[in-house]
Amino acid sequence: MNYIIRKAVKKDMPEVHQLINALAIFEKEADAVEITVEDLENDGFGESPLFECFVAEINNKVEGIALVYNRYSTWKGKTIHLEDLIVSDTMRGTGLGTALLDEVIKYAHQLGVKRVNWEVLDWNEPAIKFYEKKGADVKRNWFVVHLNELGIKNYIANL
Repeated sequence: MNYIIRKAVKKDMPEVHQLINALAIFEKEADAVEITVEDLENDGFGESPLFECFVAEINNKVEGIALVYNRYSTWKGKTIHLEDLIVSDTMRGTGLGTALLDEVIKYAHQLGVKRVNWEVLDWNEPAIKFYEKKGADVKRNWFVVHLNELGIKNYIANL
């Protein structure tokens, strides 16, 4: 299989958005995606991009993405967060996920970060096995904490 792994460009964002929506369906959160193609274009390709995105392209079609952004650890220093690693249903098991993860790790190494962070759902055993096989430490005793937009508004209202 011939594929290209490259940095995303603005014109890739409609296909990136489609893959994000497909992931939301897979994760049983079909209605959770609020961002638009325009948000991705503005946030990723403005004067101060908020993320870096890598795409896996086959026959001029984006079949996978890895989206990362900078973080800072009070224990380790510079880190990056892998927000999503997505491969289209039809391309899972073909090596695209590995190729995308390889690109993220090479990028992290070039940046000199001390850690790459990401989350995985506890029921997604194929992904957990994939990450552990690659040497990742899946922290099963940590909880992900979110405060959504309504939660933020309520918090502020109660200050």
